Amino acid sequence: MGMGVRMNVAAFKAGLRAEVDKLHAATRPAAQAGAEVIYQRARINAPVSQDSHFFYIRGRKYGPYAPGTLKNSIYQVFSKDNSFKDVSTYHISFNKSEAPYGFIVHNGTSRTAAHPFIAKAVIETRAQVREAIKARYIEEVKK
Repeated sequence: MGMGVRMNVAAFKAGLRAEVDKLHAATRPAAQAGAEVIYQRARINAPVSQDSHFFYIRGRKYGPYAPGTLKNSIYQVFSKDNSFKDVSTYHISFNKSEAPYGFIVHNGTSRTAAHPFIAKAVIETRAQVREAIKARYIEEVKK
């Protein structure tokens, strides 16, 4: 006596594709949740001068820049070029048009010490970022 099993493979595949699409769709909001943690810490870490300030490159004077200009120029943005179906990338940086001296502050020069406020934010928030990504990913998948 034989036994047979019938299965609608097409429906099974469609169900799996729907689940995979749901998992892929959850990556962007999860990545943004992690980026938000780093962004907020970078804004806290960014140095803010007491008064308006200037900076010099090759003898040319730039400014004045109001206190908090660098902090207010920090942004986060989704990177289409570095993201794929199952990978979402966000960039966190400062706007060099608003605060062209940001690179000097972050990396320092031969005359000034570095204040790597964005790099420091990444390092300080690693555990929080992982938790934020995980929580948001699970939330999105359960929708």
